[in-house]
Amino acid sequence: MNLLASHDEREQTLNQLLAEMDGFDSNQGVIIMAATNRPEILDAALLRPGRFDRQVLVDRPDVKGREKILRLHAKKIKLSPSVDLAVVAAKTPGFVGADLANIVNEAALLAARQGKEAVETSDFDEAIERVIAGLQKKSRVMNPREKKTVAYHEAGHALVAELVPGADPVTKISIIPRGVAALGYTQQLPTEDRYLMTRSELLARIYVLLGGRVAEEMIFNDVSTGAQNDLQKATEIARTMVTQFGMSERLGLVALEGQRQPLFLPVGGQPSKEYSEETARIVDEEIKRLLTDAHQKVRSCLSSCKDALEELAQLLLEKEVVERPALQSILNGKMTKDARDVMQRGQSPSDGGPIGKPV
Repeated sequence: MNLLASHDEREQTLNQLLAEMDGFDSNQGVIIMAATNRPEILDAALLRPGRFDRQVLVDRPDVKGREKILRLHAKKIKLSPSVDLAVVAAKTPGFVGADLANIVNEAALLAARQGKEAVETSDFDEAIERVIAGLQKKSRVMNPREKKTVAYHEAGHALVAELVPGADPVTKISIIPRGVAALGYTQQLPTEDRYLMTRSELLARIYVLLGGRVAEEMIFNDVSTGAQNDLQKATEIARTMVTQFGMSERLGLVALEGQRQPLFLPVGGQPSKEYSEETARIVDEEIKRLLTDAHQKVRSCLSSCKDALEELAQLLLEKEVVERPALQSILNGKMTKDARDVMQRGQSPSDGGPIGKPV
């Protein structure tokens, strides 16, 4: 069957729209406006001169925009004098207006359930966590072995995040189950809005994602299924670095994936590879190399600060939630110079230079 045959109606609709737009008399003063949340797949014919000439980007709000949106929604509720919406805005990078409205509503509901006269900062913090990670599932009972595994897993994430240059700082670690499948949660919040990512920052994210898996390996000489999502994210970052961002020395400055697709190709159609099987093999090898090098470095780091890993995991088992001040106290008391050196000046066997440095 012709792949385009089932989409004749879509093509006819597009052609009719273009005909109507080109047919308007310029003296009639007709203005055509349209909106989409998928601009990358628009047909090029729509964007040619004389049709939709002006394109206005409505992006996610920056920190100042988020603060204004929060103030707009917060007019409906009573805030405690201690609440600083600028701080709340800084904790919500990447959130859109609907997310921010949800946070204000959730914070108000939390305060009302506890009989508070005003919404406090702690209510906003919990609301943010609910939006990011889901509801707490305190009724979900884990056996001691699983709880210990989750504690060391989250402790591994947190320690690596605090040591690797370019990683977002950790604000909270929890082993209280949240959402559908999250058995633990390490909250990192960026210090500022970011619009570009360097190679070292992308590698830092991979290191943090692998921290939980490596901690399990070190402590239990075994691994669990808890790192499934971490491995998926780390692999996706590595693949993007190699195939889209030209961050592989072996492949050079090429972008192998990520080309725009015409609007009227069949939904679900897979883009054809525009590179050879040999190149595909090298891509797979480069992804594996990035992840293997990262795994080795993270293991060296956590081995150098095993005392801090043990203490943080035990504190999590006792308290279930550890805030940043307690984490910093452990790091200041237990952290060795070797651990910081591993993350800041570690050598990659494949690159022959410091891991995390731009090519």
